[in-house]
Amino acid sequence: MAKKNLWVLYFCVFLVMAGFGITLPVFPFYTERIASLGGTPARGLALQVGLLTSVYVLMQFVFAPLWGKRSDRMGRKPLILIGVAGYGVGQLLFGLSTSLFMLYGARVIGGILSAALLPAAGSYVADMTDEKERATGMAWLGTMTSLGVVVGPSLGGLLTRNDLHFTARYGHFMVDRFSLPFFAAGGLAFASLPVVLRGVRESFHSPHLSVPKPGLVLTWSDIAKKIRSLLALTFISQFGLATYAATFALYAQQTLNYGPPRVGTAFTTCGVVMALSQVGVVSFLTRRYGERYLVASGFGLMGAGLFFLLAAQELKWVLSAIGIMALGVAFIAPNLLALISKAASGQMGAALGLQDAAASLGQTAGPLFGTILFSWKAGGPFLLTGALLMAVGLASLRQNWART
Repeated sequence: MAKKNLWVLYFCVFLVMAGFGITLPVFPFYTERIASLGGTPARGLALQVGLLTSVYVLMQFVFAPLWGKRSDRMGRKPLILIGVAGYGVGQLLFGLSTSLFMLYGARVIGGILSAALLPAAGSYVADMTDEKERATGMAWLGTMTSLGVVVGPSLGGLLTRNDLHFTARYGHFMVDRFSLPFFAAGGLAFASLPVVLRGVRESFHSPHLSVPKPGLVLTWSDIAKKIRSLLALTFISQFGLATYAATFALYAQQTLNYGPPRVGTAFTTCGVVMALSQVGVVSFLTRRYGERYLVASGFGLMGAGLFFLLAAQELKWVLSAIGIMALGVAFIAPNLLALISKAASGQMGAALGLQDAAASLGQTAGPLFGTILFSWKAGGPFLLTGALLMAVGLASLRQNWART
């Protein structure tokens, strides 16, 4: 029964993340169109795209810990439902918007409510697995997340067709061909709600659930202090991945003369390697060597991949370098989740919410750091970030940073 509940949850996370991926190809074009309707100057359009991306991540950063802690009291299932429904509402509002004000409102609402999903989902997996199975359970969660992001953009490209020309206004709302991916994303979210309602049993009944003893409920500062090294590793890993994601297209265009098709191939390679290796290679190695060793090795692989990318010229070597970096991410993500859940003393929702906040902070800082370095030197983001990741990997092996 526990495995059935987990597979239902994995499927729902896949649907929601596929919905997220569907919107990626059209998001900048849709935002620019709405901004131009309001008279925003062309030079300010890129800034609006960046701010709309950042405000969503900011809401995740602020509210993920709050939702996570709430799940320790209310249960995982209600928070999963709130996260899925909130994501769907945010996407529908975004697709109906006719002004920048409405776009920002949709992103804020969607960011606040959807922030409940991943901490509650991670906590659910931790509740329903014992310590030996936990890393594998987290790996499947990461795999379904990555697969959704990989599959989504392909669907988004099919939905945004140039031969569709229609516009319909309903008061302050508008629908056109650019709205379709956002409606599809919202539709996938709402379609998964009845699946969660009927197929996911509340994990508070699980025999693996760790409940804190009376009088031993930890405060925010206690939880953060207990897992601070793991939060730092989460921040650094997401910082490194976000730096790569924000600057690779610029680097590939300037130094490798790549167009959108090859850049898309590179990002797809990254997602596929992360998705497939988490369940196969990573699950096997974690059982054999343990979470801490895999986390340290993952940082080394991420750094090595970025260094290799600087020397790569042919497409096959570029994709190989990206594959090495993606394998490092696959080593790190599920094992950090497993380590944090083991250290959470029955307050996994709060702990995983803090981890989501640390990840959001890294995803915010990475692009800013990377674009500043890119303006200095094209290979600068990969050189310095690769050195940081390698140093963290060595420190983790020698000083055991991954211990809580």
